[in-house]
Amino acid sequence: MNAAASGLEAGDELWSLVRETVGDGRLSVVMPFYRLAASARGNLRLVAELFESRRVPVELVPVDDGSSDGTDAEFERVATEWNYRHVTFKPVVCRRNGGKGAALKAGFAASTGEYVMLLDGDLDIQPQQTPWFFERMAKEGADVVVGSKRHPRSVVEYPWHRRIVSWCYFTLVRIFIGLPLTDTQTGMKLFRREVLGEALARMLVKTYAFDLELLAIARSRGAKIAEAPVVIRFGQKFGALSPKTVKSMAWDSLAVFYRLRILSYYARAEAPKPPAGEPLVSVVVACPEPSWMLEECLSAMERQTWEKWEAIVLPDGEVDPAFAAKYSGRVRFVATGKVRPAEKRNLGIREAKGEVVAFIDDDAYPDQHWIEYALKYFGDDSVGALGGPGVTPPGDGFLARIGGRVYENPLVSGSYRYRYRAGGVRRDVDDYPSCNLFVRKRLLDAIGGYRTDFWPGEDTLLCKDIVDSGARIVYDPWVVVCHHRRPLLMPHLRQLGRYAFHRGYFVKRYPSNSLHLSYFIPSLFVLYLVLAAALAVVPTPSAMPVWLWSLWYGVMCGPLLVYLALLFLTTFTWRLPTWALTVCGVFATHVTYGVRFIQGLCAKRAPCEFIGQDHASSGRSPGAAD
Repeated sequence: MNAAASGLEAGDELWSLVRETVGDGRLSVVMPFYRLAASARGNLRLVAELFESRRVPVELVPVDDGSSDGTDAEFERVATEWNYRHVTFKPVVCRRNGGKGAALKAGFAASTGEYVMLLDGDLDIQPQQTPWFFERMAKEGADVVVGSKRHPRSVVEYPWHRRIVSWCYFTLVRIFIGLPLTDTQTGMKLFRREVLGEALARMLVKTYAFDLELLAIARSRGAKIAEAPVVIRFGQKFGALSPKTVKSMAWDSLAVFYRLRILSYYARAEAPKPPAGEPLVSVVVACPEPSWMLEECLSAMERQTWEKWEAIVLPDGEVDPAFAAKYSGRVRFVATGKVRPAEKRNLGIREAKGEVVAFIDDDAYPDQHWIEYALKYFGDDSVGALGGPGVTPPGDGFLARIGGRVYENPLVSGSYRYRYRAGGVRRDVDDYPSCNLFVRKRLLDAIGGYRTDFWPGEDTLLCKDIVDSGARIVYDPWVVVCHHRRPLLMPHLRQLGRYAFHRGYFVKRYPSNSLHLSYFIPSLFVLYLVLAAALAVVPTPSAMPVWLWSLWYGVMCGPLLVYLALLFLTTFTWRLPTWALTVCGVFATHVTYGVRFIQGLCAKRAPCEFIGQDHASSGRSPGAAD
C-alpha cells in the first residue's frame, strides 16, 4: 500500500512547510545500509528523486556498515550518475561492521544539516511521509519526531510474528524505561541537529537497542518527542529477527534501563569536549620485528577517518625497504636495538610531532574511527589520557578466541571487563594498558614518559604518574582496537602470570593504583583451596557427632560449590568444546594469577624481562590452527 492509497500522501502545502522550515539550511538524510547491494542504487535514487521533485535542499548520507556484498561499490556507481540540483550525495563507508548505532554516528559526523532524518536503507518506510514529521515538529514544538506503527493514522503491513515481538517489547519499554511513546524501533526519525548531537555524544549502545537508548537520552536531557504516522510495507520477510537478535536486544535494553533508572548515567554524563582545530596524532607502535600482525595494524591505520596522524614504528633492527614501501609517508620506522617496550615507547615519544601520542601494540589493530572518537575528549584540559576496549578479533584461532572468552568472563575480570569487550559506560580510571592509550604529548614530556625498570607493568606506572600529576584518565567504549589473544593454555598463562607477579609487587611498592581488593581475590581463592585440601585429608575424630562433621564439611565445601555453579553458568554456551575449554581456562587463570600474585607480593624485587617467545610476532596467521 502506498501513501496515496492510505490517505497519508502529503500535499503541496505540507511540502512548502518542509522547505520553509529547512530555509537556507539543509535536511540531512542519514541512511544506514548493511548487505543491501541489490537494492541500494534503486533506493538511493528513489529518495533523491522525491526530494528533488519537491525542491527540498537535502544532503543524502548513506552509510555502508561494513557490508561484504558490494554495497560500497553501489555507492560509487551512484556517485558517478549523480545529477541532482537540490540533493547532494555524501556516502560514508565503514570498513568494519559496527552495528546500526555506530553507522548512524558515522553518518551524523559526516552530515551538516540543521535537521537530520534517520531513515533505514531498506526503505520499509518510504520518505513520502517526511512532511508529516515536520508538521508534528512545528505543531507540537517538538525536538524529535518518531514514526510510530501504532499511530492512529499509520497503515502497517506487518507479519504476525513481528507484531507479537513488537508488542512485547513496547510493553517492557513503557514499564521499565517510561518513554511516553507507542513505538521506538520504527526506522524513520527526525531530529533537530543539536538534540541528536547531544544524544549521540552520550550514546553507548551500538546495535539493536540503539533507537531506545537514543530516545531515552534525548528525553532525559529535556528534549520534547512527538510521533507521526507512517506507512510500512514490511511484507512477510523475517528481517533481522532471530533468537540471537532478541537476546542481544533484551540485554542492551536492560543495560539502558540500568543506566537510566539505577545509575542516572545519562543525566550526569558529560559530553566530550573536542579540541580546537585538527591536532596531529602520533601513533607509537613498539615491536621486535615486522610481522603479519604489524601489517594488519598499519593497514588499519591507513583507513582512519582522522586524516592528521603519523605512525612511529619501533622494531629492534632495520626494516626491509620493500616492507616499508607498502605504507604511506606518514609511517616511519626507527630501529631501537633489543630494548624493553618502555624504552622503545620513550624513543617514540621523543620522535613524535603530534599534540597527542597514541600507543598501540603491534598485535592489535584499530577501528577506523579510533583516532576520531578519542580526540573528542582532548578539548578538556583536565583529561590527560584516554583508553578504550581491546576486543578479541573475529579472525583469531580457536584457542585464542577461548583466551578472549576467559578474559571477558565476569569471574576473571570482574569490574574490569570493560577493558576486554566493547560496551559499558564512560568512566575515569587510574590504570590502563598501553595496547590502546592516548596521552597528551606535553604531559608525557612533563612526567618523563615511561619508567624503564619494569616489563610488564610499565603502563601501570605511567598511569600512576599521570594521575599523580592531577590529570584524568578517561575510558570510552567507542575507542576500540582488536587485540589478538594468546591461545590457551600455556601462552595465555605465561602472559597472565607476568601481569599477576608485577601487580602483586606493585601493591606494596606503588599502591596508589594497585592496592585494590579485586586483585587479592584469586590469591584468597588459592589459599582456600589449599586449606580445603588439607582438611580433606585430615582424619575425622571418632568422637565428633555426625551432624557436626556434616556442618563442618558443608562450611568448607559450600564456597567451592557456589564457585563451580557460577563458573559453569558464566561460561555456558551450547558449543560444548568451547564451554569445557573456557571452564578449564577460567579455573587455571584464577589459580595461576593467585599464585603469581602472592609471589610478587613476597618478592624483594621484580625482574626486568625482555619480550618472550609468546610475543605477537610468533608467525601465526589469522585463523590458524592452534
